[in-house]
This record gives sequence, C-alpha cells and structure tokens, in this order.
Amino acid sequence: MGLKEALLIEVERETEHSRKMISRIEDRHLAFKPHERSMSMGALAAHIIELHGWVAEILAKAELNFHNGYTPFRPTTAKELLERLNAGYEQNMTRLKEAKEADWEQTWSLKAGAHTIASMPKKAAIRYIVQNHLIHHRGQLSVYLRLNNIPVPGIYGPSADESFKN
Repeated sequence: MGLKEALLIEVERETEHSRKMISRIEDRHLAFKPHERSMSMGALAAHIIELHGWVAEILAKAELNFHNGYTPFRPTTAKELLERLNAGYEQNMTRLKEAKEADWEQTWSLKAGAHTIASMPKKAAIRYIVQNHLIHHRGQLSVYLRLNNIPVPGIYGPSADESFKN
C-alpha cells in the first residue's frame, strides 16, 4: 500500500470519527465554554472541521498564510458544522485521488504574514499539522461533550457511553 492509499483510508476514518462527535452537537451547545479562556464548543468544532479541510488546501497550494485572505469558519448553527465537514471530505478525497507521487515531497508552509510557523513536505503537513492536530482537538471536544452530558462516542475503542456491538 502506498502513501496515497494509506492517506485515503486515514482521512476517511478520521472524518467519520469527527462526524460521530460533531453530529451530537446541537445549536444550544455552540456557545458553551468550560472556562473563560477556552474556545466555545462551536469554535472548537469549527477549528476541527477547518483542519479536516486543510488536506485539500495543502495538496492544492504551496502555503496557507493567515494574513492573506484567510477567514476563519464561524458557524451559527450545528447543521453548518456537518455541512462543512461533509463538503470538505468530498474535496479531500478528490484531491487525494488526483495526487501524484511527486506532490508528497513538495514543500508546504503555514505562515502568519512574513513569519513562517511551519514548513515541511506536504506528506508530513497532512499527518502532523492536520491529522495529529485535529485528533488533539477532538479529544478536547470529547471533554466538552462530557461536561454537557452528551454521550461521547467510541472512537478507537469503546467509550464510557458506547460499547462496540458485535
């Protein structure tokens, strides 16, 4: 199995895991913050969804610069969260399927104006900046769900709220 095939599987599964969590959020939960310095549940879910969408962006462009045309996703409804996640998934799968072997080695950079936050081969950016990053924030989201008595779905194994069915 090559890198492309492995990433297709990983992106599909991680998107499904995020979908399981985000589908439990209702409009009334969007403003919830566990602490005054924390992101709201809506902002955290939006960030996770944006990260998912960066797979296609990384493959299509040489950089993302927060000071050059970037507008954060600011949903006003829970429905918008799932719509954006699903649309991004379709774009990701299309770009991944179109990717050539040479694309993986091209450098991609994350910038804030002239400051380079990170610069690495696209294959590393997809794994490190996107996948690992969104998994971290999805873990945070599971705590937000728990604090709101929303059942936390099993992701890589059963959760306290869900067991795997045989």
